[in-house]
Amino acid sequence: MQEETPVTSMTTATTVLFAVALAVGTAAATRSTWSPCGLSMLATVTPLAERARGHRYRTTAAWFVAGGAAGGATLGLVLALFAAGARALGPDPTTLAGLALAAGAVTSAAELGAGGLRLPVHRRQVNERWLDQFRPWVYGLGFGWQVGTGFATYIMTPAVYLTVIVAALTGTPWEALAVGTAFGLLRGLAVLLGRQITDADALTRFHRRFHAAEPVVRRVLVCVECTAVLAVAALLSPWAVLSVVLVGLGFAFVRGLVTRRDMPAL
Repeated sequence: MQEETPVTSMTTATTVLFAVALAVGTAAATRSTWSPCGLSMLATVTPLAERARGHRYRTTAAWFVAGGAAGGATLGLVLALFAAGARALGPDPTTLAGLALAAGAVTSAAELGAGGLRLPVHRRQVNERWLDQFRPWVYGLGFGWQVGTGFATYIMTPAVYLTVIVAALTGTPWEALAVGTAFGLLRGLAVLLGRQITDADALTRFHRRFHAAEPVVRRVLVCVECTAVLAVAALLSPWAVLSVVLVGLGFAFVRGLVTRRDMPAL
């Protein structure tokens, strides 16, 4: 009896899942900068604020970035354990792709608010009392570590969950570690966005531009998630890709009808 040929090879599946995890993780880390916690960091760890506290911004920012990388590495170690567990179970490429596709569909639906779907959100900011109680290296490193882990402060997007799931499904611990570390490093580097805030006017201008950019970043994140779902679907079959496209178009059509219905008449 002839053995059934797998839809895709394990190497191809792992490569695609790793690329998807990195792309979604990057988008999720970027979007997370717009959390209340991220906003507070961009207002409190600036040249203006650090000068008022008698500290050097460059030093504090360096510790913050280091903390973000450490937090990401902490997340990455957990993901590496998950990946090792996934490998030990010995799933075939089709199963991995199917699980990733299901996770992508759920998180994308939650991102768009389809059917009122919402995923758990951890509502916590860093403790700003640290700014008065500890030295710059302590609060810089501590704040950075917390935002770098992705789960110790506000979770602004379901893409964070998708990053974790897909990284684990790679079944490769070092790849999962890389995904987590990259996520945390990017979260930490966000503090450098405020490096030009040296006076009150600069602070006002920065936050005006920052708020204006949020809708654009959100749309880019949705595009990344949808592309990730299509990439994973392609591991299964062209029919899976077609199904994802049709479902997406159907959702867009229904959402457009609802939006037009709710628009006030002129």
